[in-house]
Amino acid sequence: QLQLKESGGGLVQPGGSLRLSCAASGSTLESYTMGWFRRAPGKEREGVSCFMSGDPDPYYGDSVKDRFTAYRDNAKNTIYLQMNTLKPEDTAVYYCAAGRYVTIASDVDYMGMEYWGEGTLVNVSS
Repeated sequence: QLQLKESGGGLVQPGGSLRLSCAASGSTLESYTMGWFRRAPGKEREGVSCFMSGDPDPYYGDSVKDRFTAYRDNAKNTIYLQMNTLKPEDTAVYYCAAGRYVTIASDVDYMGMEYWGEGTLVNVSS
């Protein structure tokens, strides 16, 4: 069974950068559609980025487009989320997820994820 583990979260000042990692075990990521999600305090979970299986161009939510870059390293069985120009409203627990039959319902709603990591906290504050 696929297992996912996020890392790289922490405290960063507004305007700063962080890179999150999501390492997979138990199966290879190449056959899965991968996604990054976040849950801000008091808000519902929302999609951030999604890699459709076989598509090299990630999909991004409107609020992070042009600031965040998602990519995968199949040799390391790991995906990454490079976050630049961070804002206080980016503060959230970030999760990675995987699924075999994923559809994008909206820029923040990716349906069909089957496996989830435990999350890593990103706190953007001065």
